[in-house]
Amino acid sequence: MGRNTRKRRTPLANKAIAASAALALGGGGLVWANFYASAHEDGNSGWNRTKSTSSRVATINCPDVGQRLTKVPRSARRTVAKELALLDRQITAAYTRLAETRQAQAGDANYVSNAILSPLKSKRTATLDRIRITINRGGGKAPRDLSRWAQCQGVPAEPTDGGQQDGGGQNDGGQQDGGGQNDGGQQDGGQDNGGGQQDNGGQAGNGPVADDFINIEDVQPNSRNLPNGLPANGDSGSTGSFTTRCGTNENENRNSDNVIVAPGVSNGAQHQHDYVGNQNNNAFASDQDLANADTTCQNQGDKSSYFWPVIRIQDGSQDIDAGQPGGGQDGNVGKIVEPAAAELKFVGNRTSDVVAMPKALRIITGDAKSFVNGLNNANTAWSCTGFEDRQVTDKYPICPEGSNVVRTSNFQSCWDGQNIDSANHRTHVAFVQADGTCANGFQAIPQLQVRLEYDIQAPQIQNGQVQNAFAVDSFPDQLHKPITDHNDFINFFDENLMNQVVECINNGQDCD
Repeated sequence: MGRNTRKRRTPLANKAIAASAALALGGGGLVWANFYASAHEDGNSGWNRTKSTSSRVATINCPDVGQRLTKVPRSARRTVAKELALLDRQITAAYTRLAETRQAQAGDANYVSNAILSPLKSKRTATLDRIRITINRGGGKAPRDLSRWAQCQGVPAEPTDGGQQDGGGQNDGGQQDGGGQNDGGQQDGGQDNGGGQQDNGGQAGNGPVADDFINIEDVQPNSRNLPNGLPANGDSGSTGSFTTRCGTNENENRNSDNVIVAPGVSNGAQHQHDYVGNQNNNAFASDQDLANADTTCQNQGDKSSYFWPVIRIQDGSQDIDAGQPGGGQDGNVGKIVEPAAAELKFVGNRTSDVVAMPKALRIITGDAKSFVNGLNNANTAWSCTGFEDRQVTDKYPICPEGSNVVRTSNFQSCWDGQNIDSANHRTHVAFVQADGTCANGFQAIPQLQVRLEYDIQAPQIQNGQVQNAFAVDSFPDQLHKPITDHNDFINFFDENLMNQVVECINNGQDCD
């Protein structure tokens, strides 16, 4: 997000997720609000601690309808998914207009509201109405007033007075302090777009900015626990592990689809994914297609799909998708970097045995829209080799020479025992509770842990500007924030191999 220079008010790494701002357009005034809430705090986005400001709008925050639709009939899900993808494209179009009209905004205080947010609301209202009709025709019962989710808001650049404090970390589930703010703050985006207004930084004008980075040596050890809040192995329960070796995407199998969230929609993710394991993974793949696919895994019994957003180096270069959807057309630019190492490990539950995952089980961990959604589903761990006791959630790490960037994702490991997916792709699985058990009658399943390592030259930050930044691909309006990192998994272990995985874990063996 574009930022003005300011002095840091909180000790480095003693505050949780750096607070960000959202702009409520109502009552004729502009209201600045910290919208990052605790991971387990009701209300998700925590619209509190308001403060007046006239900061320019940096991006757009729309209600994430997909996460709110928890009851959609199976027969209606594919159609609803296409409409949800259309909502995403509408936001992208509005964000693009926002970025291209800075001069007009400077001359008209109501420009964003009248020329961008109001038309966007009209389009979203029509789409939401079609979603309501589809759900009801499918035999479901749509929320009574879907149109209440049509209104979007502007998210301003950070205030200049240093008023952002206590961003509300992730504590209850073990996700804690992501590190503090760098001294000196951030010059408002850093890159002039020629119109007298500065953009949101980055090679494509939509991030990242210098304040999205932190020197890993400035992060306190143990500043953030792993997502489950407990060690992977304990003194009881299932303490074994199973490692599957599927490569690092050496064959560059990538696309900007997401068969879990947007089946049947080309470019449904609007950012590129690296795929390892299953080789048939695209928006149009059926479960039968996935079951019959080739796999990059050494054990051919594992045809599971493992995929995550690519990392790019913004060094002024372009990759082969510079003019394509999911690439340059969606604000994802720079050279894609293949992981130097990818470890895919399944571990057990501290308090009980695990049961086999059902075939075609889908799990998403993290949230591609965390920058505007808040932290409820964020699950990001960034670190460096040699410093993995220091993990951050809201910053990209700057690693010392000889140290590689590390991304870690620990997946949900409690399953409802019935469903391979859910309407919002989340409620059929959950993380363990603080005592390591599964709530609500859910069953413990092997927990997937994905550790990705990247050999990346450290970015250089001078005078509030970042050179040779790296960033995960994101939706354009998410400004390539590190908190939007996420990871996806579809289980296609054959039955015999899955039974071996469970046996290894429950017997305390380490297998691969």
